[in-house]
Amino acid sequence: MNKRQRKKLSRRLFCSILMGDAAAVQAVLRTGISPDAPDGTGTTPLYLAAVNGEADIARLLLGAGAAPDAESSGFGAEGTPLCAAACWGHTATVRVLLAHGADPHLREDHGAGRSPVEWAAEGPHPETVTVLTAAEAATAKSARAPRNR
Repeated sequence: MNKRQRKKLSRRLFCSILMGDAAAVQAVLRTGISPDAPDGTGTTPLYLAAVNGEADIARLLLGAGAAPDAESSGFGAEGTPLCAAACWGHTATVRVLLAHGADPHLREDHGAGRSPVEWAAEGPHPETVTVLTAAEAATAKSARAPRNR
């Protein structure tokens, strides 16, 4: 795929995400375009889906290999997908991200910013806080569990 084709497909992917068109996103992903490729400003497809509460599209992107914890660096679109979904109380999207391995402890801004639960609490989005708190506890518990050798 040449640079011009990638750019055109990337534009279609981002437009489809903004329109909430999961079928169009799936069609673009079938062309082999990277689900992690940022747009010209640095915004990642998964971040865009997460901040807009597009749980089904997030699931498609993750299924195509998008990294659940990759930080977006777009203007006004900085941070992790999980922080973006938590900030706006998109609980279904938070659940999808967690199910695909997003780290509930990961702070945005390369570790210097807020955590997902802090964003959700500020919202305030109590249901999202509950989901994230349970995920934090589960991952902390599994980290402490003895490993069989």
